[in-house]
Amino acid sequence: MESREFERTPVRPEELQPARYFAASFAGEHVAGTEFVIGAMFVAWGVSAGDVLYGLLWGNGLAVLTWALVCAPIATDTRLTLYAYLEKIAGPGIIRLYSAVNGTLFCVLAGAMITVSASAIRILFAIPPQVNWYPSSPAFVLVALAVGTVVVSVAALGFRRVAQFAEVCAPWMILMFIVGAMALWPLLIRNSPAADGNSLSAAFSTVANTHIWQGGGDLGFWHVLAFSWICNLAMHGGLGDMTLLRFARSPGYGYFSALGMFIGHYCAWICAGIMGAGAALMLNASITQLDAGAVAHQALGSAGIIAVVIAGWTTSNPTIYRAGLAFQSLNARWNRVTVTLIVGAVTTLIACFPFVFTRLLDFVGIMGLILAPIGAVIVTEHQVFPRIGLTRYWSNYRGDKTNLAALVAWLAGLATAALLALGGIHLFFLLIPTWVVAMTSYIGLACFLGAGREVHAERARLEAKIESERRAREAAFLATREARKRAPLGGETGAEPDGSWRTLPGKPWATLALASLLACLALGISVALGADHEVLRNWLIAPSLIYFLGSTLWARRAEKDLRQA
Repeated sequence: MESREFERTPVRPEELQPARYFAASFAGEHVAGTEFVIGAMFVAWGVSAGDVLYGLLWGNGLAVLTWALVCAPIATDTRLTLYAYLEKIAGPGIIRLYSAVNGTLFCVLAGAMITVSASAIRILFAIPPQVNWYPSSPAFVLVALAVGTVVVSVAALGFRRVAQFAEVCAPWMILMFIVGAMALWPLLIRNSPAADGNSLSAAFSTVANTHIWQGGGDLGFWHVLAFSWICNLAMHGGLGDMTLLRFARSPGYGYFSALGMFIGHYCAWICAGIMGAGAALMLNASITQLDAGAVAHQALGSAGIIAVVIAGWTTSNPTIYRAGLAFQSLNARWNRVTVTLIVGAVTTLIACFPFVFTRLLDFVGIMGLILAPIGAVIVTEHQVFPRIGLTRYWSNYRGDKTNLAALVAWLAGLATAALLALGGIHLFFLLIPTWVVAMTSYIGLACFLGAGREVHAERARLEAKIESERRAREAAFLATREARKRAPLGGETGAEPDGSWRTLPGKPWATLALASLLACLALGISVALGADHEVLRNWLIAPSLIYFLGSTLWARRAEKDLRQA
């Protein structure tokens, strides 16, 4: 029986997923516990407030465009995982090497997310912060192993369950960053006499430049812009999110990445900077000595511990899912669930050693640069070759086990990045030259090796015809589904739930969840206006738990109604 995860075949039209799954997945994955780390890191860098605000604006905008204009169109054109499509382009030799490298990097990244979650739970057991590359407490190792077990269990269930988990958690997590910033804002104001009595914008500018982003460091606007663009390079420019976006009904779903970038990598990073500065004042410590759990607990109390735990889960879940697909692509006979469980076990062991957690910004930059040249090769073959008269899948038609042009282009890109780094170019600025070298070298080598000839032209035309027919069937299916959604209730075709409030499945549970979010927001506003911060820290947990009850029951009802439609 064919797997519903379609590890090696195109996703069938009836298995395409609704927009809300992608909105929740992007928001959940990119509003994560690591935002506490990165938001605080900008403070430690000594970047000015203006550099942070404007650098993040432009850099996150470039990331959204890369997802929407580069990654999503290829994902929805092919309906294949990155690994299945790369094997078609570059052959089994390349895919074995790439999948091993890619899967290993994703394991390390997911391990960092599990470490973030464990950093919050360790507060409950009075375990000291883990700020070294190695664990300093056996109890922390046990906590990391327990967290990893839960995360891996969700990731093994597949894309649908990963997205549903994020759908429930994302709205509350987003709100927690905002409420946490509200909660510690009065403390920063009290320690900035010059801000007292000023307008909100003037007070923010004063506090930001006095206690948060104080400037004077070696990094500035262009570093912030470049980092916010490349920190998810493996997912968008490296095409890792083909694995998720192949389930999208339209390439326009790539624009849902804006929810992750501007709510997570803009709003959450700024709020995390405010919380980090406030927590450092409360504890009379340097921000570099605090982990995510300590910051969130000072701002939000016990609800902050839950926020960091779940934020780590919603990021590590899809990352382990990607890693499982990467290693499963090494052998078609391997079962995806079994591979994911093994990968998850290794990832959980990595999480016990917080070395990536302490060097997260450098790691995500290096990871993106390692994988980006392969993304350039795929984009070149898929988008550029048809426009310049070269044949897609030429190496496959020749029967090559390894596409030498792709291998050399990958190595050329890596060599370019290494040489420029040795020459003093900052890590964050290496993307464009690496990408350009990989693209141009691949085009030149492919031409030399025969991509411009009529290699197996008849087979190419036949495959193009089959692909065209597949897309026509998919378009017809989606058109029928849209017609069903527009049909009146009780009509011949029936109506698929459209997500509007009047037809919202489980409306009472949705109402309960919304009311709980509003209660959390009201507590944050009250502290920002002068109420006792301890009231929020003690009581925020109550509406938070009620939210998870209501939203979980609503999500289950919505999923049931969607299956029956």
